[in-house]
Amino acid sequence: MNIKSLLLGSAAALLAVSGARAADAVVVAEPEPAEYVKICDVYGAGYFYIPGTETCLRIGGFIRYDISAGEEGSFDGARASDVEDGSSNDTWHKNARFTLKTWTGQETELGTLKTFTETRWNFGNGDGGVASNATPSLNFAWIQLGGLRVGKDESAFNTFIGYAGNVIQDTLVPYGDFDTNVIQYYFDAGNGFSAVLSLEEGAGAGKPGVYGVGTIDSYVPHVVGGLKYTQGWGAITGVVSYDSNYEEVATKVRLDVNASDAIQLWVMGGYGTDDNLSDPTWASPAGGRGFYKQWGGNWAIWGGGTYKFNEKTSFNAQVSYDEDQNLGVAANIAYDIVPGLTVTAEVDYVNEGDSNWTGIPAGEDSAIGGLLRFQRSF
Repeated sequence: MNIKSLLLGSAAALLAVSGARAADAVVVAEPEPAEYVKICDVYGAGYFYIPGTETCLRIGGFIRYDISAGEEGSFDGARASDVEDGSSNDTWHKNARFTLKTWTGQETELGTLKTFTETRWNFGNGDGGVASNATPSLNFAWIQLGGLRVGKDESAFNTFIGYAGNVIQDTLVPYGDFDTNVIQYYFDAGNGFSAVLSLEEGAGAGKPGVYGVGTIDSYVPHVVGGLKYTQGWGAITGVVSYDSNYEEVATKVRLDVNASDAIQLWVMGGYGTDDNLSDPTWASPAGGRGFYKQWGGNWAIWGGGTYKFNEKTSFNAQVSYDEDQNLGVAANIAYDIVPGLTVTAEVDYVNEGDSNWTGIPAGEDSAIGGLLRFQRSF
């Protein structure tokens, strides 16, 4: 065997081995293309598609820090026991809150399918030095398909009419209760007219001398109906409610006026029957106010407005008064330090009328307090 033959044979052997190893090599599959989050602008800013679905999701909320103080017995002050002698002292009332919100939307053959949730956590001190670090509260959790809404909401007696003013303490003279499970139907005619019909369960067992029994006590629901007409100049809204526990009716009418780009004004009047509300109950021996008509006497009035100094600063005020001569005055200045961060300074005054429903202890007839709020919304 000559050298040439030996070299050719060695080369052939190496090629055979190399080919065998190549045939045994592991083939790595090509990676699947990544599915990136897509923006969904159908329902407004902040929504995105949940990957793999046609559902749009938005996540938001706020972190809030309140500092308030007031006279003894004030609605927004706090009480504490002196650590040395146990006497009762005035102190700051502080509360930190984290609120988480979610919205979803999806188009279906039966209309838009929407959901909304809001959950709150608090840490603070309450009256008497008792901690107010309550368990998380589920404030909203509803499903809506087209105009039909079911779940946990606030009463349409307040939501549909637009609550009250842009002040923090807007219930110095209360205008109705809030938390309830609902079955509602909303109708929008598209020409400025809209309507709502709401079957509500109410909430709470009531506080003697303060609130009536809110939760329904039979299979008959509370009922709320409302009509609204909205145009560029403002809106006219009316709501009427039936309290199935007391078999009483309450109604409110509100007028909103956009006087200019800087000035928005509003006034709201309420009237309710109260024959049965004055009857003693197990929860309210002195008589209650029901789930809807919580102001004193038959009638009440609320009014106020907002003045925008500029894009960052606004002044808000509200005055409220009822037939029992309960008077509430609230005013604040809200300043947007940067987008998403607002500081609000508010002063509140309440004067008790014929009924002790303002939260002021017996022997006092008025109170004044102040509140400073920092809120980061996202």
